[in-house]
Amino acid sequence: MKHTSPHILLINPWITDFAAYNFWIKPLGLLYLASLLKKNGFRVTLIDCLDSYSKRRKYGDGNFLKTWIEKPKALKSIPRYYSRYGIPEEVLQGKLSSTEKPDVVGITSGMTYWYPGLFKTIEIIKNFFKDVPVILGGIYATLCYEHAQKYSRADYVVKGRGEDEALRLISELTDEKLRTNHSDIPIRNYPSFDFYPNPGFVCIATSRGCPMRCAYCASQFLYNGFDRRSPEDVVKEIEYWATQCNTRNVAFYDDALLIEPQEHIIPILREVTQRGIRCNFHTPNGLHIREIDEELAALLHKAGFKTIRLGLETSDAAMQVETGGKVGNQEFVRAVRNLTRAGYFGEEIGVYMMVGLPEQRVGEIEESIAFVRETGARPIIVEYSPIPHTHLFEEAKKMSQLDIENEPLYQNNSILPCQWEGFTLADYKGLKESLRR
Repeated sequence: MKHTSPHILLINPWITDFAAYNFWIKPLGLLYLASLLKKNGFRVTLIDCLDSYSKRRKYGDGNFLKTWIEKPKALKSIPRYYSRYGIPEEVLQGKLSSTEKPDVVGITSGMTYWYPGLFKTIEIIKNFFKDVPVILGGIYATLCYEHAQKYSRADYVVKGRGEDEALRLISELTDEKLRTNHSDIPIRNYPSFDFYPNPGFVCIATSRGCPMRCAYCASQFLYNGFDRRSPEDVVKEIEYWATQCNTRNVAFYDDALLIEPQEHIIPILREVTQRGIRCNFHTPNGLHIREIDEELAALLHKAGFKTIRLGLETSDAAMQVETGGKVGNQEFVRAVRNLTRAGYFGEEIGVYMMVGLPEQRVGEIEESIAFVRETGARPIIVEYSPIPHTHLFEEAKKMSQLDIENEPLYQNNSILPCQWEGFTLADYKGLKESLRR
């Protein structure tokens, strides 16, 4: 009798929040896992609950389809509409109805405060496939491991770099022996974007982790180190998406794309240019400003980097040191000057400015915004989210009036968890209005 390989269903759950935008969001870890599973002979189905737009822009990003839903009890006092982002519930029900019963379900997770959408997804899955084990991984599962174990209803919770552990678990649960040595394979193989007939864009990770130690960032905890692919491997993947799949938009998911540029990003850019690869490249994660000299700025522009985002966070020298010391003001001015000389207009250079940090005053934010504007670049406000296992989380716990340690919903940047008399909601609204003008 012919052996039928096990069927694995992978799910990317809904986002639930006050606001969400598809800034080149795809479940890259889940797609790497799908690639691993297929290499090991498993049959794989993917349901991406976020694969739905109400409006799509020319570079592939856009607005998620959204449905207003009731706010969780913990957020009842927040005077804003709360929504579920992604496909309608009936569409998910229909997809599950037409899907072969899986042997195992794997589900990923995003931001910690998006867990209501994740829990609802798991609830629906459990009702459809009552006796099928569910494995949960991803950011929320890692940062809020005990919360996920206690409340998510997943049968197994995997934290950290979860592909190896998930693959091992799936092998055990299905009694299917693995065919490949899977250690570190995800960073050397392409994610399974073949599940998307017309994705509009693909995402690439040339590295995992970050060598910096920014006080507000959990990259070190999530990835436990810093690993990079070879420039040759990266260019080969870019060329594959551009030529074989006719993809024109590529978003880099790296936390440290520009670190040690002569060894990594500069060889990549030179080879992309020499091979005549025509893509629009995007950097939704803030780039390390310190590395942007004249050569690198020119190569970024020549290679086709359309969306440039710089991670300044603040122009306050003392706070720059306190939050990690990754950049100084003169380095920022130099980087903007080099990008402008390379051909970028000021408005094309977006600069992330963090607001709502513990004990941060509105005056400091106003000064930072004015400083960025003086260079001709465009300030972009990014609200601070208290992230578990970061250095600044301990300060945020002391500062916040909310129980951010035990209720992940209170880690939502949209509610300004660390607002105080020095930086109020009214101050925040004033800053937003000023930027709009």
